[in-house]
Amino acid sequence: MTGIKSIILAGGSGTRLWPLSREMYPKQFLKFGSRSLFQETVLRCLEVSDISEIFVVTNEAQKFFVIGHIKELGFTIPPENVLVEPEGRNTLPAILYGMKEIERKFGNSTVGVFSSDHVLDMGAMQTISAAEPLVSDFLVTFGVVPTFPNTGYGYVKPSEPLGPGFRVSEFREKPDEETAKKYINEGCLWNSGMFLFETGLFFEEVKKHAPAVFACFEKSDDISEVYSGVDKISVDYGIMEKSDRVAVVKLSRKWSDLGNFAALYDEFEKDSAENAVQGCDPLLFNSEGNLVYSKSGKIVSLIDVKDMVVVDTSDALLVCPKSSSQRVKEVVSELKERDDERAYIGQTVYRPWGSYTLLEASPGHKIKNIAVLPEHKLSLQLHYHRSEHWVVVKGMACVDVNGERFFLRPGESTFIRAGEKHRLSNPGKVPLEIIEVQLGELVDEGDIVRFDDVYGRN
Repeated sequence: MTGIKSIILAGGSGTRLWPLSREMYPKQFLKFGSRSLFQETVLRCLEVSDISEIFVVTNEAQKFFVIGHIKELGFTIPPENVLVEPEGRNTLPAILYGMKEIERKFGNSTVGVFSSDHVLDMGAMQTISAAEPLVSDFLVTFGVVPTFPNTGYGYVKPSEPLGPGFRVSEFREKPDEETAKKYINEGCLWNSGMFLFETGLFFEEVKKHAPAVFACFEKSDDISEVYSGVDKISVDYGIMEKSDRVAVVKLSRKWSDLGNFAALYDEFEKDSAENAVQGCDPLLFNSEGNLVYSKSGKIVSLIDVKDMVVVDTSDALLVCPKSSSQRVKEVVSELKERDDERAYIGQTVYRPWGSYTLLEASPGHKIKNIAVLPEHKLSLQLHYHRSEHWVVVKGMACVDVNGERFFLRPGESTFIRAGEKHRLSNPGKVPLEIIEVQLGELVDEGDIVRFDDVYGRN
């Protein structure tokens, strides 16, 4: 174990891999294998930090995903290490928040800063640890050796050698393809967005180059008050591009920020026609270079289709050329303009106690499949405008209604009338699954009055 503490930035908005990701369930929590991108990041951080030395900066909606995904790995993060931003203010305030808390807990420290949604080869943390001698004099960033002229990344130009790294002569914005080729010929590196900072030097450079941001964190210990006045600003624009004390260390490892479906395609295994297929039964004729992703179990057939993205979920279908996959965020923007909840949530919605999947809906009813994790419970609540009929499919349900408690086994059911205080919990060691039928004049998530909640929700 090294002396490095870790900050994981986990407050993404879920726009770039829609409809797989949503604002309430962004890409860092997606599982493309047995573990989520966030979980893989945590495991990498555990190579250089103890779990007590890992801090996660997130938001209120994603806080319980952070805690739950870490628990799935068999670890418990100290509650004070999960830092909830009142609202997103880009990366400089998020990192400064984490650095302040680390200094408060551990004193002057060396801190690695990592995004929660990147793909990175094993062994990369050895390179990151080896850069520790630089941090007393330099803000250290990590530049990935390019494998092709990518137009979706910023670039870093190294100059004279500095021990394990190089002094940075210039940061460059995302280029067009010809400019990207020129950058690579000049020896530029992809800007990975990973950093290694010493708290003392970092605070000096923030105070010097972003004094207004620094001042907000100095005026109060109340993070809501701090964020009420702090500007939205990235760490690159705020200090890295302005400081003359920046070094870059080359990272000769496979790396991706999974910034779009074209990048996701690169990560999946391909068939003989270079099609990447996930989760469905494909019938592909004279079709090559496509990404086909569906968890529905449908037959998906493509005929004479090349270099396309086809992503199917229970409530949305996306079809576009791989070369246009950067534009997916425009779809999310349009949905938000329409106030369409499909920008924020999918058919399956994750909660601290488990999840629910919407099976059917109309203005007067909803049918949900509800899964409650072992030893978890929903809030004590009531609804003014709907009643609920519960049928147990699997597991043992503990039901509280108006102060009375009873248990339901598979095949048994109960009816909760509008206005009755009730709570559903799973006292067992296996997941509880129920079918819930909501009936009433209003069947949305706004008709919930909570009286008690073990997760602290209002």
